[in-house]
Amino acid sequence: MTILILGSGGREHTFAWKIVQSPLCKQLYVAPGNSGTAEIAENINLNVLDFQGIKAFVLSKQIDMVVVGPEDPLVQGIHDFFLNDIALKHVAVIGPQKAAAALEGSKEFAKEFLYRHNIPTAAYQSFDATNVEKGYAFLETLNPPYVLKADGLAAGKGVLILNDLEEAKSELKSMLVDAKFGNASAKVVIEEFLDGIELSCFVLTDGKHYKILPTAKDYKRIGEGDTGLNTGGMGAISPVPFATEEFFRKVEDQVVKPTISGLQKDNLPYKGFVFIGLIKVGDEPKVIEYNVRMGDPETEVVLPRLKNDLVKIFQAIHERRLDEIEIQIDERAAATIMMVSGGYPEAYEKGKEITGLKTVTESIPFHAGATLRDGKIVTSGGRVMAMTSFGETFQDAIKKSYQNIEKLHFDKMYYRKDIGFDL
Repeated sequence: MTILILGSGGREHTFAWKIVQSPLCKQLYVAPGNSGTAEIAENINLNVLDFQGIKAFVLSKQIDMVVVGPEDPLVQGIHDFFLNDIALKHVAVIGPQKAAAALEGSKEFAKEFLYRHNIPTAAYQSFDATNVEKGYAFLETLNPPYVLKADGLAAGKGVLILNDLEEAKSELKSMLVDAKFGNASAKVVIEEFLDGIELSCFVLTDGKHYKILPTAKDYKRIGEGDTGLNTGGMGAISPVPFATEEFFRKVEDQVVKPTISGLQKDNLPYKGFVFIGLIKVGDEPKVIEYNVRMGDPETEVVLPRLKNDLVKIFQAIHERRLDEIEIQIDERAAATIMMVSGGYPEAYEKGKEITGLKTVTESIPFHAGATLRDGKIVTSGGRVMAMTSFGETFQDAIKKSYQNIEKLHFDKMYYRKDIGFDL
């Protein structure tokens, strides 16, 4: 098969790393890719939202399967674009259609879905610029901290958790009236704060059948002890030690099953990954959010633990026979630590040379914001590289990742030294 992956992050390098291991993959392209994918596949200079450009490339290279990494093209309907084009409709697209992708594209749509299908989640109300005063009044009914979520896509930065009521009101105004997150915050969902420990559940579905992948927990804050600004993720571990068998049965019965049946009832066509952001409140699971693709950096710990041929799984999803696949998981724990550019998630410099990669042993460096320039690997984004390792325990895996990170260098490199601290 000839396969195209869309995206350029650590998630896409992990997909590429896993896909090239399949005997079914004859040729792999990644658009636009990064320095890591360039080593194992062919990078193509294409924007993930340039649907016409993607079509021309798919036809010229006779692509059989397109794996969509990021959320933007899914929310904008790339799967529908393929299905509605006679020349493309035979191509397998891994990722939901536009109607279902609204589960990530709109926080309000997701909350309505959760309520409609009796899936446990936080109480909420949504507001726009016409009823800001009502938003203030709703905030006054809640206990701190206050959770404000931009309704649309805001690159993982559209969620604010604030302890002060006046600050929450001021931020609500800046989101709705001053367009703090652009169009993404034209509508804002205000939620009750849930106190517990977070984890991620990943589900594969062909729209009818489902398979659950290993759990993971990621660390979103830039600072140690989970302090400072939110990022796209500073590290992750899998499996999650506090997700006991009993707790996970609740997740499957109360969350996963009603989610998959809800997709069918609401006629939301889905072939791909469902990422369910959970919080464990006491011993009960509640849903914080849905994503319609794999998370990053969770992909870097979940996919390496998957023993199956990923292309075979994708074929089964496309042909709606996922029930025939038996998922096999590596029993070892995996941990990944993200190295980021100095200043991230605010302003940072690019183009810093990364050295030491050839000295890494017993770990897998997944490239994210890194690119090739004049034969050198240089930084090109905020989150630069994820170091993934296996271990008998997550502590062993974390230790191995840190040992290998010490072999790498780029100017102003930063990483959290406390991943797994709360477990």
